[in-house]
Amino acid sequence: MIIGLDHVVILLEDLEAGIATYQTLFARAPAWRSTSDGAAMAIFTVANMSVELMAPVGHGPAADRIRAVLPEQGATLASICFRTGDIAKMHRRLDRLALKPDPIAEVESRDTETGATLSWKRTRAATDATRGVRQFFLELSDERPMSPVVGDVPFLGLDHIVVATQDPERAAALYGARLGLDMALDRSNPDWGHLMFFRCGDLIVEVVHRPDDKADKNRDKLWGMTWRVADVGAVRERLLAAHVNVSEVRNGRKPGTRVVSLRDGTCGIPTLLIERTGKD
Repeated sequence: MIIGLDHVVILLEDLEAGIATYQTLFARAPAWRSTSDGAAMAIFTVANMSVELMAPVGHGPAADRIRAVLPEQGATLASICFRTGDIAKMHRRLDRLALKPDPIAEVESRDTETGATLSWKRTRAATDATRGVRQFFLELSDERPMSPVVGDVPFLGLDHIVVATQDPERAAALYGARLGLDMALDRSNPDWGHLMFFRCGDLIVEVVHRPDDKADKNRDKLWGMTWRVADVGAVRERLLAAHVNVSEVRNGRKPGTRVVSLRDGTCGIPTLLIERTGKD
């Protein structure tokens, strides 16, 4: 029923600063900008999903919610939205599995620059039933426009999003049995913990339990993202020229990959870049 990851939401205090940060990172410009209920949004769309930056700009329900959850550092990876081809069927499944979905809402957004409109139907599972991770489910009426390329070696798409958990068994039950994502990997190691990969369209939801993490056992956390690039060395050089602190290129844990870590330039979101050099 879930056919992919539609978008993730990053809440921040200063939208224009966030746009500048992610335009430098992606080498792409926002594809969509809008306002609603005291909040302003900018969306970057790559091949397989979107990133929605959202910030309070006035007064209203959305602005109040954002201010209530913004951390002191000013940004947080706040929610994940799955794509479905049939929102009514998805809603029935969520209800049947005691995920307590909101009533289906019809939403329309207007791009502030072009006047174009986009509409969708969505629901949200109860956060207490999804282990503290805000999860939305969306049926989009039409595809979003792609973010235009504005620099060299732009990001291609998302490779995986990371969910940190202190209860891997219950997290596995949520993403596998209840949401219906296919488990592609289940592996443990005393040095780096317990990893589970769940296929979501052409990317992965990675659930990780780190043995030294002292977080709440009953609440998971959206932790970070890994982005696909065509040439990780070239992207590294581009980001270094833009004064982004980037690690050296190293071989990834998975054979046939090269990776770099970003130490800043991401609004505080843990971020890794990956180049696939060999066959999966």
